[in-house]
Amino acid sequence: MAVSLGGGHDVVGGLCAALQQVGQTMPNSIPVIQSIAPLAAETDAWLVDIWGVMHNGVRPFPEAGEACARFRENGGRVLLLSNSPRPASGVQTQLDQIGVRQDAYDTILSSGDATRELIRAYSGSGVYHLGPDRDLPIFAGIDVARVGAAAEEGARAIICTGLFDDTRETPADYMEMMKGFVALELPMICANPDIRVERGGQVIFCAGALAEAYAELGGDVSLAGKPFRPIYEMAFERLSELRGKDVARSRMLAIGDGVKTDIAGAIGVGIRAVYVASRVHMGDEEALEPAVLDAMFPEKNARPVAAMAELAW
Repeated sequence: MAVSLGGGHDVVGGLCAALQQVGQTMPNSIPVIQSIAPLAAETDAWLVDIWGVMHNGVRPFPEAGEACARFRENGGRVLLLSNSPRPASGVQTQLDQIGVRQDAYDTILSSGDATRELIRAYSGSGVYHLGPDRDLPIFAGIDVARVGAAAEEGARAIICTGLFDDTRETPADYMEMMKGFVALELPMICANPDIRVERGGQVIFCAGALAEAYAELGGDVSLAGKPFRPIYEMAFERLSELRGKDVARSRMLAIGDGVKTDIAGAIGVGIRAVYVASRVHMGDEEALEPAVLDAMFPEKNARPVAAMAELAW
């Protein structure tokens, strides 16, 4: 029986071809595939996560770069969709430094880009920046003053881009600071909804972990990156500009390693998604077995159409 999304596009053909690579699968289980090519034939645009799919924060993943480049050679468009708190220009610089090939993508859209629109609401006011100095470009061209954390400094909001030292610190190190912010009733704008990522083999906490803790303490938190709609609306507009016409969501494919960000966000806006395995969610000893995937995605209507150990053509 054919399965359709949006405009009625048949997604079964590509999946059947992909399932042949696996050789076997359980009924209703998430198919594990080795090649993205069958699904690529059915899509016009990809929304690809960066950290965990294209690189690990230290080195690029060559197979992922090759897959995206091949898709583009065949007429597809690749939008790198990142929860980085940096604007796209800063993400581009980082990609070049790591060595991600430039022919693998058409454009970049970051959580930092979407978050800047939220920060502009505080133009003419003081805000407290909770995060490392490398994220300061998020404030470029916006009329806000960065002030201290003390009450007398007069901050109207907290702009959270991450931990000051994510190589050593955890959210527990910030609990007393955040309790003080809650007492002052300061709203928090979180520039990166990711909870944690892997950097060169080390799992580190992101701004999303602080935002989660702040909300649990009773603080008010706003987010604009994945899995929230604003960044996807920006992505749809950007893809339309690239192709010169609107791209049907049934012809889009999201690829990512974030269960609660990449996969949940894509499905929430009506886009099929492919899950790429990550140490953030799976231990080294775990394989992409049906039981493991079923536990990760227990809701049948919120599952990726396929899973891969890594993005590859």
